[in-house]
Amino acid sequence: MSYPVDDIKLERVRALMAEENLDALVVRAPDNVVYLTNYWPMKGYAMAVFPRQGPATLVVLEPQEDEAVVMAWDAEVRPFRFYDPTDPRPPLNRALDMTIQVLQERGLTGRVGIELSQSGQSTDRMMGEPTVYTYEYFTTLMNAVSEPIDAVPVLTRARLTKTTQEIERMRMANEVATLALEAVKPQIRVGMKTAELGAMWEGYVHQLGIGFGDTVKMARGFSLVWSGPGIRTFTPTKDEVVVANEPTLFEIWVCVDGYWNDLTKNMVVGELTPRYDKLTDDLLMIFDRAIAYARPGATLGGLDELIRAEIDDAGYLQPSHPVSHGVGARAHEPPWPHRAAPGVIEEGMVLAIEPGTYFPEGGGLRLEDNFLITADGNEKLNRYEDDFRT
Repeated sequence: MSYPVDDIKLERVRALMAEENLDALVVRAPDNVVYLTNYWPMKGYAMAVFPRQGPATLVVLEPQEDEAVVMAWDAEVRPFRFYDPTDPRPPLNRALDMTIQVLQERGLTGRVGIELSQSGQSTDRMMGEPTVYTYEYFTTLMNAVSEPIDAVPVLTRARLTKTTQEIERMRMANEVATLALEAVKPQIRVGMKTAELGAMWEGYVHQLGIGFGDTVKMARGFSLVWSGPGIRTFTPTKDEVVVANEPTLFEIWVCVDGYWNDLTKNMVVGELTPRYDKLTDDLLMIFDRAIAYARPGATLGGLDELIRAEIDDAGYLQPSHPVSHGVGARAHEPPWPHRAAPGVIEEGMVLAIEPGTYFPEGGGLRLEDNFLITADGNEKLNRYEDDFRT
């Protein structure tokens, strides 16, 4: 297997299951499957039964059996057919049938955690097309156990802090992102399409990431690229071009074997205009203060309040996107620092911190990196410079 069994993570999950008196967890979201078994599904049909005691069982499509056997941690692998000439139902029905059979065989039909609430899930390894849950899926699974419980709160608590192995996988995602940026930077020029830049960067992620460190089996990059007046939050890359003397902004994500980063990096062709030079200075100052704040014991809500107060004080508009969130087996996951959020920052969390502001007429700037919370502060996980003027 590519990665050794992450006993710390699995023991943490089982301890939380014991607190809730759960016999097993049944998961189907790709990020939860990889989190509990190390297998990142090729298509979103895989299911995992994770008992409080004993090995997990992984239910996968037949073509994925050999790979799942190699990748999965200490798990029994059971294959099912995508196409069955005697069964016209979709393949998910066969995966569900086999999962229920596993529960019955192993006597795991009492208090069982199921992903009853959904806030999001990562893509599978094949494409960005989630294989969604159906009403029948939930009712069938809930009827198969005596006490179905929502598994998401338990998994959320487990995933709030990261183990050493998870952090190393996120380091690789960050390094692949940087290598791809370094490959693109010499090629940026005024007048080229931002879509070309995004495609170039994503291609380098795939090319440089697969096999990275003689470990990575799959690396995918996702990008939004805007330049100058085209910089707007929550909009797609458009048929626009790189402009001179204003930022070209890369909103980028890399997934390496199921673990993500979330970054915003910038480049400039020429010298920044005075307006953008000042904005860069102001955002770097806000960024530095937010980074200094992010340490164990600080309130999650306080991080949001600090960043937004600094943006106000500098005289800029508030961004419509969050200014911080967790990163891990999803690019966006708890914790969600918000001024109304309860709780404190804990050692082992990985937070994206992303102050930004945008002009009403178009344009603006954002800075974003991922930070591992350490015992005495934090560590930036990406080495690409945030001051893109250097």
